[in-house]
Amino acid sequence: MAEPGCETPSGECPGTEEPTAADPKSPKHEQPSRQCRRRRRHRRRRRRPNSFAAYFPRVLKQVHEGLSLSQKTVSILDSFVKDIFERIADEASRLARSTKCSTITTREIQTAVRLLLPGEIGKHAESEATKAIIRYTVCR
Repeated sequence: MAEPGCETPSGECPGTEEPTAADPKSPKHEQPSRQCRRRRRHRRRRRRPNSFAAYFPRVLKQVHEGLSLSQKTVSILDSFVKDIFERIADEASRLARSTKCSTITTREIQTAVRLLLPGEIGKHAESEATKAIIRYTVCR
């Protein structure tokens, strides 16, 4: 049926036609915008699991060349690291709140590690962290 105001002999309005495949200016043949391409790419990416499992073989290689870890061992180590991380973050958060600061700095982390890890392990962790921070600031 023709809409009122159409002036073509067939009775169809010029704007209601489907674009043809041969028309290079048709919307179907336009290149997608960059933002659209990014969205597509983003959908294809897999989410990485929140795990420290990739780091255990690297550290083990530094300490004992040629040894490997079973899946069960990796799972236990991952749980252990996540637990320690949570404890340190909670303690650092309490320390920051008690000093009325809204930011957790290296000072709060250092104090939290000293409070949580006993004796020699705490001192060793503190010295390793200090070395890591120095390396990070030098490379930056």
